[in-house]
Amino acid sequence: MKLFDLTGKTALVTGGGRGIGKSIALALAEAGANVAVTSRTENELIGVAEEITNLSRKAYYKAVDIRDKAAIASFVKEIVESEGKIDILVNGAGTNKRVSFLDITEEDWDFVMDVNVKSVVYASQAVIPYMQKQKYGKIINIASLTSEIGLPNMPAYGTSKGAVAQLTKALAVDFAEDGIFTNAIGPGYFKTEMTKVVFENKEKVEWMKSRIPLRRTGEVEELQGAAVFLASDASNYITGQTIYVDGGWLIS
Repeated sequence: MKLFDLTGKTALVTGGGRGIGKSIALALAEAGANVAVTSRTENELIGVAEEITNLSRKAYYKAVDIRDKAAIASFVKEIVESEGKIDILVNGAGTNKRVSFLDITEEDWDFVMDVNVKSVVYASQAVIPYMQKQKYGKIINIASLTSEIGLPNMPAYGTSKGAVAQLTKALAVDFAEDGIFTNAIGPGYFKTEMTKVVFENKEKVEWMKSRIPLRRTGEVEELQGAAVFLASDASNYITGQTIYVDGGWLIS
């Protein structure tokens, strides 16, 4: 279907080396986009880039500390010099520190905020000027259930994801007239490297399943549809929204 076709588009996915970011990067490539990925670990990126090129798409990768504003801006410039544009930005970098509010250190609090919030700011600031010139762009942020609800021992993470959801709305309003659409995806519980410790707790997993109307947790591939939709022309009258892909958690 042409509405979902990303042929000729160029995408940048931060946090694209594994987990949700990797899954979305591959989905965009399958839909036709050339894809650039970045994370802190180059070895992960090499594998993802190979998978993208195996789909007959162009791939770019670079190990970047997403908290480094100059570094992400430099990579964005490299992509634009090669492709002439960036059409899609997926802010997929994320981290968590599972600790109580009274025990979390200032260092850990700042780390979560820097990775989960500042990285979105820095990558968006780097990409938006190019999108403004072409009068078109799709920005997809990764929010969370904790953008809406509180969960135990995740005070910094929940605060950061609440900020991401609000920043999504702010960017949507500020840049709508430039043809830039900003939305977010709010995943429920998905098994990734970041949630590995949770899924090792069988009692916790059973509790999660009992809480989810579909009675199961998600697979990262089940986020691909929402990502391609928000990256494509099929979502051209949608901006400032968070789509929750959570098996029905929030409505139950």
